[in-house]
Amino acid sequence: MSLRSPIGRVRGLGSAKEGVSHWWSQRMSAVALVPLTLWFVASVTSHIGADHAAMTAWIGSPMTAGLFILLIAATFYHAYLGLQVVIEDYIHSESLKIVSLVLIKGACFVLALIGILSVLTLLFEG
Repeated sequence: MSLRSPIGRVRGLGSAKEGVSHWWSQRMSAVALVPLTLWFVASVTSHIGADHAAMTAWIGSPMTAGLFILLIAATFYHAYLGLQVVIEDYIHSESLKIVSLVLIKGACFVLALIGILSVLTLLFEG
């Protein structure tokens, strides 16, 4: 027994089978962001008053750099997933929707790359 209407069966309307994967990706990135954000806030507040050299040395340590890279990657991935849902739900023009998705994906990728390369520069500096 199917719960779809006869017209829905004819048109092939139904689940695209992609929503669950997107939902889980967004939830898992959010779960990853919780400890990373708590670490970031605690670490930065413990360095209040530190000079530029102390901060660059701290960020340039391997453990800190690794956590920063994870934080940057998870943040921009989570942001892209959230913005994708907003665009798909509220932009009804198909061409504008596609352009917006491409621009958002490109912006998130470029900004994450800039952040990661900045951390790597501090890690391998000197």
